[in-house]
Amino acid sequence: MAAQPRPPWTGRLRRLARACWSALWDYETPKVIVVKNRQLGVVYRAVQLLILLYFVWYVFIVQKSYQDWETGPESFIITKVKGISISEQRVWNVEEYVKPPEGGSVFSVITRTEETPSQTLATCPESVRVKNARCTSDEDCVAGELDMLGNGLRTGRCVPYYYGSAKTCEVYAWCPVEDGASVSHFLGEMAPNFTIFIKNTIHYPKFRFTKGNIANKRDDYLKHCTFDEVSDPYCPIFKLGFIVEKARENFTELAHKGGVIGVIINWDCDLDLSASKCNPHYTFQRLDPKHARASSGYNFRFAKYYNVNGTSTRTLIKAYGIRIDVIVHGQAGKFSLIPTIINLVTALTSIGVGSFLCDWILLTFMNKNKVYSHKKFDKMVSGRDLTVGQGLSASKPPQQDSMPVDPKGLAQL
Repeated sequence: MAAQPRPPWTGRLRRLARACWSALWDYETPKVIVVKNRQLGVVYRAVQLLILLYFVWYVFIVQKSYQDWETGPESFIITKVKGISISEQRVWNVEEYVKPPEGGSVFSVITRTEETPSQTLATCPESVRVKNARCTSDEDCVAGELDMLGNGLRTGRCVPYYYGSAKTCEVYAWCPVEDGASVSHFLGEMAPNFTIFIKNTIHYPKFRFTKGNIANKRDDYLKHCTFDEVSDPYCPIFKLGFIVEKARENFTELAHKGGVIGVIINWDCDLDLSASKCNPHYTFQRLDPKHARASSGYNFRFAKYYNVNGTSTRTLIKAYGIRIDVIVHGQAGKFSLIPTIINLVTALTSIGVGSFLCDWILLTFMNKNKVYSHKKFDKMVSGRDLTVGQGLSASKPPQQDSMPVDPKGLAQL
């Protein structure tokens, strides 16, 4: 029985497969050609110089890319405020004007208060500041209604306000309400002299490095020093007026309306140098929007409770103050072999961009770009040198490069 003829396309597939298999093991090597062209040489050296300057100056000197880095140090903060103030024949000490008193990284120094004393649970007129609190008769007030922005539960009666001819709905609440009988106190006259002690220690676990912002001196050193960026950078005691001044704010205005000041401590350390070169750098900045129309400034409320003849009584205090946020940033770097090798290899590789650019110019824009193409791309097959476009026979020996023959006019490039 005769064998079935194979389809003609099977032969093509075999040849294609053999060609792909053969091409898989090809090796390409660059060929060096010297082109005598001054303009092109200037471009080539200029590109190399720019790349070299970039890596030497910016990457290695400015960015210090030969170092291993750690950002965000572990940190703890302890704060203490000291000072006294007087307002309207009343003495204020730290326990009264610092909130909260625990000495954390965020605290407030009260500079002005509006107090509503002797509040008791009773019925009284609602504040005129509350929406829909004004009324003309009892029909305007719904008994049992509770306004979340108000002060208490409405009784259903319309009563005269504390002052003036207005009427508001009666509520069961802490009476009198806040704007009914408030007393104002201003602490801002002596507040600039309040001192703030900020103790900070940072730790970089990767490098096992720890340092604090207090000088290692005698025990009574902190009782007599004040921070100075030049003469005493390791005395962490700041005057409140100094902090506000460095934040470029007016103290009197800030004390009346309140605001948020950030004390930012930066620990940028080059650990290839001695530990004495790793120093804290302080900056001061206002954090809240100063000119915001809605809810500008900073204030909060709290109450003090006591008993009068067996009746639960409180004093409501609306406090305006300067809130201090202590924020710690930083990064540490130390020499490491791995990033150094990576950046050196990147620099050496990037220098080759000059060759790529000049090749592109030669192959695209030069008058004799075809001549350059013939000289640049050759093939070596089974020991035979085949120059692209010349059709050299395998029986003819290749021309020696030392021969002074220039049939393609390459010297004119």
